[in-house]
Amino acid sequence: MATFNRFEEIGAWQKARELCRQVHALTVKPAFAEDFGLVKQIKNASGSVMDNIAEGFEREGKNEFLQFLSISKGSCGETQSQLYRALDWGYINQEEFDVTYNKAEDAKAKIKGLMMYLNQSEFKGFKFKDRK
Repeated sequence: MATFNRFEEIGAWQKARELCRQVHALTVKPAFAEDFGLVKQIKNASGSVMDNIAEGFEREGKNEFLQFLSISKGSCGETQSQLYRALDWGYINQEEFDVTYNKAEDAKAKIKGLMMYLNQSEFKGFKFKDRK
């Protein structure tokens, strides 16, 4: 796996960004947009996926990055659960649900792959580089 210099280079973050954009596109639909509580929850959850990847990366420590990736993966699940509510309440149709749910699945798979890679890596992170 390549070394990342910026969080924007991380495939998992890129997938999370796609998910966040897709969720936003759904939430501006008239019926959905009126459910302020669900809109806020699903936007926050999908945003948390990409934000936690970025924050964990910027902490420059492997264990912290892993913790933030775990939170990010959990936010994917939260987004998926909220998609079921949007579907059940008629805010989105089955096709919109499937497309968005699958984007979350793609992001989760990328996050899990990165977590597995980091768990096998000896590198502790730049913040520990000069420590004995």
